Amino acid sequence: MAPPAVTPFRPARWLPGGHTQTLFAPLLRRPPALPRRRQRLALEDGDFLDLDWLEQRQPDAPLLILLHGLTGSSASSYILGQQQAAAALGWDTLAVNWRGCSGEPNQRARSYHSGASEDLAELLAHLRSRWPQRRMAAIGFSLGGNLLLKYLGEAGEAAALQAAVAVSVPFRLDHSALRIRHGFSRVYQARFMRDLLAYVRTKQRLFEHHGRHAEAARLTALGSLDGLDSLWDFDDRVTAPLHGYASAEDYYRRCSSRFFLPQIRVPTLLVQALDDPFVYPQSLPQANELPDCVTFELHARGGHVGFVEGPPWRPAYYLERRLPLWLQKQLCH
Repeated sequence: MAPPAVTPFRPARWLPGGHTQTLFAPLLRRPPALPRRRQRLALEDGDFLDLDWLEQRQPDAPLLILLHGLTGSSASSYILGQQQAAAALGWDTLAVNWRGCSGEPNQRARSYHSGASEDLAELLAHLRSRWPQRRMAAIGFSLGGNLLLKYLGEAGEAAALQAAVAVSVPFRLDHSALRIRHGFSRVYQARFMRDLLAYVRTKQRLFEHHGRHAEAARLTALGSLDGLDSLWDFDDRVTAPLHGYASAEDYYRRCSSRFFLPQIRVPTLLVQALDDPFVYPQSLPQANELPDCVTFELHARGGHVGFVEGPPWRPAYYLERRLPLWLQKQLCH
């Protein structure tokens, strides 16, 4: 049976502007409590990813993989909301915690970043080896969306997914690093910097305490992190040297998903808002950059991973009705 048609997104009138759409769920939404099971996946380089499963145990049902954004985790409300929505379709879902995002520091000086598609590729290879014929799809949000699109472009026809969705993607990482320096968006940058710097310093102390001297030395070699106050500076001083890039500019150029879009061969939905406070309108891809398998859904409003609708006494989340039904059409036709 074909999935029902999706009614259009009608932004909540009581949340005017991109910032209120962006901030409502993180600050005020009560996320669902879900009976999830945690699995630790050992990576080839000795590190790990923590995976939070919500299983319906229906044979032959699709598996949906969820990828969070910068300083997020599997506990982010947008992840939990999608797991609940997909469970209503009888699907198993797997929420990924990128390296160091599950509440326990990872084992290497390196961490996660917007271009770490090798970690996603390793996870998908593991899942495919376990279920060679299973239908699998992924949804990536923000950083997770950029990383997912990069993977799809790199893999091309060999991608291990049958469908994908990317939401609120910073298609040009250099543009977004500049965007959040201005206006109210500096509030987001301040929060990112607080969390990122605290994590690096905590991990360095733990490495020294536990005698992981080689990894501690890699962090010490970064020098003092005092005075870093922008994401661009952090990526130049921390992300780039820890992950093999010459500079922030080199990292942004090699990892921005916009440059990988033409090579995507998997049915993919992009959902963006023009009032996203992290993304300039000029950063969005043009129609001639998108292959036929990519659908671009652009809304005037919605903020960054917001897309809140309904009345204030009963807010609803467009992404949680739109994305599962779009994926159902791709996977279950």
